[in-house]
Amino acid sequence: MTIDGFAAPPALVEHARRFHAEGGVPAAARVAATVLLLRPAGDDFEVYLIRRVAAMTFGGMYAFPGGGVDRSDSEAHLGWAGPEPAAWGERFRLDPADAQAVVCAAAREVFEEAGVLLAGPDGDTVVGDVSGDDWETARQDLVGRRTGFADLLAGRGLTLRSDLLLPWTRWITPEFEPRRFDTYFFVALLPAGQRTRDVSGEADHTLWMRPADALARAEAGELTMLPPTMVTLAEIAAAGDLPGVARAAADRDPGTPILPRIEGLDSAAPRFVLR
Repeated sequence: MTIDGFAAPPALVEHARRFHAEGGVPAAARVAATVLLLRPAGDDFEVYLIRRVAAMTFGGMYAFPGGGVDRSDSEAHLGWAGPEPAAWGERFRLDPADAQAVVCAAAREVFEEAGVLLAGPDGDTVVGDVSGDDWETARQDLVGRRTGFADLLAGRGLTLRSDLLLPWTRWITPEFEPRRFDTYFFVALLPAGQRTRDVSGEADHTLWMRPADALARAEAGELTMLPPTMVTLAEIAAAGDLPGVARAAADRDPGTPILPRIEGLDSAAPRFVLR
């Protein structure tokens, strides 16, 4: 599926109508990062989904772990393995400092929200189980901003494995939404020896599911998702297998943003289109 022609949810249609009727000015989009965690499942693979708590922006929606970029990440000095910030900047069309902040946000958020740490003692290894009490204390300190991500890694002699993150796409929230995000999507394989944990205070339900099954349940109305989530699930499913996902990621353009809008607001069936 593609988002072109995708039926717009009634709540979003109402937001768009009110915005245009009142001559609204688009809010600035906050830069964010989100990660599709993947794991093998027999001959197939699964993706990790979380449901945002009702009180949050996009509450009740199933999405991927992620959150806003912390600007301090652009200046952090930390061990770094994989493509350098300058190389990430070329992929994203960002300067190196901003690209570093986006990559750091992706790694930090997946640790904060899923308990998965994409780091290791060096550029060839990944830390194992990080579910113990000492790691949980470190995660809580990170969530509470009592420590920074670079300090957490340095304190444990770890290097950020940026090579474990594969850039996938970039979405910007429609102009009519009161809270907007400029979100960079990544895919990452769940490291061996680690497991996801339902630790995020921002989620009330988590699940692992084949991308095609998650998409089918969303289309049937069993799982509530926003269009970027559904479109990304369809793209990941179309890759066929985990090696296919990696090959597809290498050929994608993660720097050109997708900015959806709703067409036909005065019609009986408004639909999303791409700009």
